[in-house]
Amino acid sequence: MERIQNYDVVVVGAGNAALCAAIAAKENGSQVLVLERGPVEKRGGNSFFTDGAIRVAYNNLEDIRKIIPELTDKDAEKIVMPEYTQVDFHNDLMRVTEGKSESDLANQLISKSFETILWMRKHGIKFELNYENQSFEKEGKRHFWGGLPIKTENKGVGLIKSLFNRAKEIGIDIWYNSRATELVTVNDKITAIKVEQSENLIIIQATSVILACGSFEANREMRSQYLGEEWEAAIVRGTEFNTGDGITMALAIGAQKYGEFGWTGCHSIGTDYHAPKVGDFNKPGDIYKKSSFPLGLLINKEGNRFVDEGADFRNYTYAKYGREVLKQPGQIAFQLFDSQVRPMLRKEYNLEEATYYQADRLEELAELMSVDKVQFLKTIEEYNSAVQEGEYNPTIKDGKGTVGIPLPKTNWALRIEEAPFYAYPVTCGITFAFGGLHVSTVGEVLNKEERPIAGLYAAGEMVGGIFYKNYPGGSGLMSGAVFGKLAGTNAAQYSKEKVEIS
Repeated sequence: MERIQNYDVVVVGAGNAALCAAIAAKENGSQVLVLERGPVEKRGGNSFFTDGAIRVAYNNLEDIRKIIPELTDKDAEKIVMPEYTQVDFHNDLMRVTEGKSESDLANQLISKSFETILWMRKHGIKFELNYENQSFEKEGKRHFWGGLPIKTENKGVGLIKSLFNRAKEIGIDIWYNSRATELVTVNDKITAIKVEQSENLIIIQATSVILACGSFEANREMRSQYLGEEWEAAIVRGTEFNTGDGITMALAIGAQKYGEFGWTGCHSIGTDYHAPKVGDFNKPGDIYKKSSFPLGLLINKEGNRFVDEGADFRNYTYAKYGREVLKQPGQIAFQLFDSQVRPMLRKEYNLEEATYYQADRLEELAELMSVDKVQFLKTIEEYNSAVQEGEYNPTIKDGKGTVGIPLPKTNWALRIEEAPFYAYPVTCGITFAFGGLHVSTVGEVLNKEERPIAGLYAAGEMVGGIFYKNYPGGSGLMSGAVFGKLAGTNAAQYSKEKVEIS
């Protein structure tokens, strides 16, 4: 059965970027429809699974209090908040992407970050200080670091709930179990989009379409094609519905691929080896990640280290070390800690879902891990001998490293010597691919001649060119919100102008 509907703007996807786009389009006068491929109980895309940390440029604590006005003067007296300016954000982004982030897109993301956060707050999104993961207590004050002092209230679950509440309040229509399959154009302009609902085909006539339905990380064939065959084994950390539909539809009408070296890079992290193969909506939040690896060692099945665990703060290495785990025999590695640092591990290590081995002797631990015991013990002995004296301080790059071994640990090096010992098995979990579509700074999808495809916009993980090889933590949510708002605003303006002309 085929039927026809009419809207000004259709948004494909229902995560952070999509809903920010829908809200922006609605507040600029458009009749808006949101298409969610999944059922209502699996709505929210990858955003549902995030821990909510969001990277924003700000000048001082007073800027933070504009985002979180609930902070009292008494609260403020106990907070040490270093500035994190647009220059700082830019430097971090360019450092971790080795200078390859597309400058115009990067500048737009950074320059619009603070005003977009305030806009989100105006629409009911609540933020809180990221005490747990980005601060430490010293002399009665809470010191923040790392450019991630704020997070969404109740993580991604709270973010998605607030966005859907706002969408409902302002009259945005949302269809569930609705898979967009084809963009329709006339004279290279968007005129409609085709949607499958069960056995029904619906043609939605629209002047603008915003694609914000994620990357292709949940599509095993596309992962293998673009990232490599080994990526077939990766765990999908988020929604099972991000299978590249939006990208495929856009390419079919002439959009241009854009991003890391032919789409060969992605955001991936070390995640619990026994995590679900796709995100479990019944266990929200980023509960399977394992992000305290800078405090310990990463060991493979052969008993060897394979990365510098202390190269930088977790925020700047976690998104690239997942792929290093994938390269190891059996796509498995072990995060190794002793009792000196075990109390310092992040909250996810204490959850009932966390799997680990514990032993009072390293020899016994090696047997539980099923690694090459001889090489494992040799690796630990050589590492322990290479650890230098100095003040250990995990809140700064303390320079307490190793000397004399081929693979150093640059910071936070402590000898593995105090029992009991712990080993957490991890594998690679993919979050999203860095490659996407070529998009302008206002969200227009560009064709192979780098001209806008009239009426087509994109936001979120579909924007290629911002992230290469690596990723500063929290910048994905910010990018989704910034380019979602831009796409929604400009799609509404385009639709309005088209109606006026006609």
